[in-house]
Amino acid sequence: MNNNNNLSGETIKSLRSLLSSPKNILLTTHKSPDGDAIGSSLGLYHYLKNMGHVVTVSVPDDMPGFLNWMTGSEDILVFEKSRKKFEQLLDKAEIVFALDYNHFMRTGIEMEPLLSSSNALKIMIDHHQSPDDFMKYCIWDVMASSTAQLVWDFIVALSGKGAIDKTIGENLYTGIMTDTGSFRFTTCTAHTLRITADLLDIGVRGDLIHQKVYDQNSIDRIHLMGYALEKIVLMPEYQTAYISLSKEELKKFNYKPGDTEGLVNKVLSVKGVNVAALITQKENQIRLSLRSAGDFSVNQFSRTYFNGGGHEHAAGGILNMDLDDALKYFEEAVKKGYK
Repeated sequence: MNNNNNLSGETIKSLRSLLSSPKNILLTTHKSPDGDAIGSSLGLYHYLKNMGHVVTVSVPDDMPGFLNWMTGSEDILVFEKSRKKFEQLLDKAEIVFALDYNHFMRTGIEMEPLLSSSNALKIMIDHHQSPDDFMKYCIWDVMASSTAQLVWDFIVALSGKGAIDKTIGENLYTGIMTDTGSFRFTTCTAHTLRITADLLDIGVRGDLIHQKVYDQNSIDRIHLMGYALEKIVLMPEYQTAYISLSKEELKKFNYKPGDTEGLVNKVLSVKGVNVAALITQKENQIRLSLRSAGDFSVNQFSRTYFNGGGHEHAAGGILNMDLDDALKYFEEAVKKGYK
């Protein structure tokens, strides 16, 4: 087991005692939930339900359609559609888990104050940098491939590998697979691969999961990807490239959550590019998805300029301005960041 995830003997003993009797538990994750957010949440959801707890998974907004096949996804509560129900569940919750995020602000401006003011005991399981100190228990490791990997560690530490059935395994495999770029990122360690081997041993079909996540594209998404790739803007003197998409452009292609998944990695794959960005206009905000290669930290870049953060080579951010101003601001930030 990874020794840097805060699962000390004393912590395990305390958590095992805490979860030894039925509790009302609310599992939360970040805005625009991805494969790791949903995979880790549903994996933990099934484990806790199997233990006899009353559990709800809540997401701030809709998850990508290519994750709807996951067992338990039909039970997920979408905050922006069911705020009153969320408030009722939060009021009853004895334990709140923060999964795949480490600041309540990652849940959005409406959900954040509700979580911050909750008296429920809070447990964080996450692998992003610079966590806040809102939690009672912290299972945190920036070297972990994914939050799903840390949920595996959490379950195994409390109950052993036998507690992970095929349903839990499929959800955790999805989280690990998506957050490692199908096992190709440097965060995919020997420990990560041992976990996936154990998941295959209990009947998880990695090939079928990959097909469901990556090979079920709508024709609208294919057209959007082609259109977006033609819009790549190069800043060769700064080894940077970006794509921008307005609300109108997204609407033209009947955008659904998850339709731009992986697009920023295509930008990073351009020869000579070490920093890539996808800049999208959604609701009344500009969202940035950032990737880098080499020594450039998009985590620090995003924290400095875009009210965000994440990992050294993968981060996100938000700007409250119109798209034209955001593009000018981004280009100026790139020039400053490369000085």
